[in-house]
Amino acid sequence: MPGSEVVQKQSVLGGIAGIALLLFALVYRFYPNLPSTAPPSPLPRSAANSDNTMLTAQAQQPAPVAPAATPAADDSAAATQWGPPASLAPPPPPPPKAIAALLKKADAAFDRGRLLEIKDGALALYRQALNGDARSAAAKAGVEKVHNAILQQTGDALDRGDENESARLIAALQDFALDDNNVAALQTRLKKLRQTTPLLTRAAELLHQAASEASAGKDQAAALDVYRQIMKIDPGNKLADQGLAQIERGYLDRALGAAAQDDFGGADQTLAAASSIRPGSHELLDTRTRIEGIRRQRATAVMSQANSALDAGNPDLAQLLAQKALGLSPDVAGIDVFNERLHNARLYANYKPGQVISDAFVDRNGKAPPLIVIPTGSFIMGSPAQESGHRSSEEPQREVKISVGFALGRDEVSVAEFRTFIDDANYQTDAEKLGSSIIYDEESGRTLERHGITWRKDYNGESAGDTLPVIHVSWNDAHAYAQWLSTRTGKHYRLPSEAEYEYALRAGSATRFWWGDGNPAKPLANLTGDGDRSPTRHLWANSFPHYSDGYWGPAPIGKFPANPFGLRDIDGNVSDWVEDCWHDSYLRAPADSRAWVNPGCERRVVRGASWGSAPDQARSAFRGSLPADARNAQVGLRVARDL
Repeated sequence: MPGSEVVQKQSVLGGIAGIALLLFALVYRFYPNLPSTAPPSPLPRSAANSDNTMLTAQAQQPAPVAPAATPAADDSAAATQWGPPASLAPPPPPPPKAIAALLKKADAAFDRGRLLEIKDGALALYRQALNGDARSAAAKAGVEKVHNAILQQTGDALDRGDENESARLIAALQDFALDDNNVAALQTRLKKLRQTTPLLTRAAELLHQAASEASAGKDQAAALDVYRQIMKIDPGNKLADQGLAQIERGYLDRALGAAAQDDFGGADQTLAAASSIRPGSHELLDTRTRIEGIRRQRATAVMSQANSALDAGNPDLAQLLAQKALGLSPDVAGIDVFNERLHNARLYANYKPGQVISDAFVDRNGKAPPLIVIPTGSFIMGSPAQESGHRSSEEPQREVKISVGFALGRDEVSVAEFRTFIDDANYQTDAEKLGSSIIYDEESGRTLERHGITWRKDYNGESAGDTLPVIHVSWNDAHAYAQWLSTRTGKHYRLPSEAEYEYALRAGSATRFWWGDGNPAKPLANLTGDGDRSPTRHLWANSFPHYSDGYWGPAPIGKFPANPFGLRDIDGNVSDWVEDCWHDSYLRAPADSRAWVNPGCERRVVRGASWGSAPDQARSAFRGSLPADARNAQVGLRVARDL
């Protein structure tokens, strides 16, 4: 057995050998292409003796470099244990200096546009680099870059109609074997180019002639036909498309010019012609949008003029302008509102049914009593024979149409409003001229004539409050007040016709009273009720049963709810004078709502119940009459106004 010293030396030598083997494995793993520094292995003696020539040949050849092999499983494990992971492997070694110089020179040639020169063109230099290093990624990318550039140049040449340049570039693609796949398609395009070039020339000549001759339309049409012929041969021909765009631009400019002159019919015709040149083109759609904007803008301006005409009280002109605006743009903004205004203007002078209006005086402070705009419509005037309380003066019934809107006082004229008239006009009423009026005498419970009673007094001869309805006024006084309002406001005030009054009183109803056929279920007006009491406890002999409104005599205006048309105290409080002369029946009465007036008539119609009227007299159809100069404690006035 060896001694301990020998064993120790063997251990040291074994360790050194192991370390050397490990270092060699690592170097070979990460630098597999390094030339071997080990001496060549000696050939077997028999081979050296048998073929000395082969030995010489083999000795002169460089040792082949073994390709990198996929490491075995245990090698992979070793690499994982001792080396970096595969994803972090170092990049391939840089190319030799000669290859790098070729690549740099090729890039410079490419940048200068020298692509296909035999000696110093980019393609030749990139391929030379590939001959030196077939795996060079930079050289391969360079060849591909040259290929793409030639394809781009070829397409551009074809697009601009450069036949010679296109042929040269296609030949280059073939000669340099750059692209076998696209050459056939490019050659087809070149063939089409050779067919279309003379046509393009002809079309250009025609367009030039169209720009300088009087027969522009004819030459332009001929050019258009030639361009269409070209597009049939080569649908993607850009020069033909540019020519079509030029012709289209002329049409579009003319369409815009027509629209600017409000000739939208001409603009539409020109656009229709343009739409067949390049259907759906962006320019066509843009021009159509612009013209539509001009059309809408113009239509809006005309609608503004129509509204101004309506404001000025000229509905006929307003309607003509609105029709013009609709002709420009069928969906012009505001047409629905305008139509409603026009309808109201013809019927209500731009007001709306139910609207409250109050005219200011034009030459001084103050304003007229509030009015309610009454809607148009129709109703059956009078009462049927079977109606309880019917009288012969209320027949024959007839349909009356209210075809033109009018306004009626929301309330009776108040004492304060009538005082303004007296003071301003220095007017003397019939009661003042004749010296008396009829009042209610509380002591006797009857009405009687008393001297010194005027519009300034209430129903029993006491001073009247400003908010009470004015009484002790005659038809003559009421008529004078309406004329004064016309002068002060510039509007036509008048007394309502009998038909207008009954229409407004009924407010769409056909019953005995505007609220129905029976007694009012709650206080709706100042009427006679069996629950009413005078200051000295007088009762009504004929009144609505189970009814009390809390007043004996007129109530201040506006104390009771309005009827469906918005009129307060239209039935009750005080009766009102109307314009009509008295007739015993409606035979030969006007078919419309005009007042029925005979020159020189002495008696005028009174409508509406008062605070002292019996229930039958509160019916909507009830009518009474008084002399034109009559005045009492139960009759006042309510004015109307034409719209």
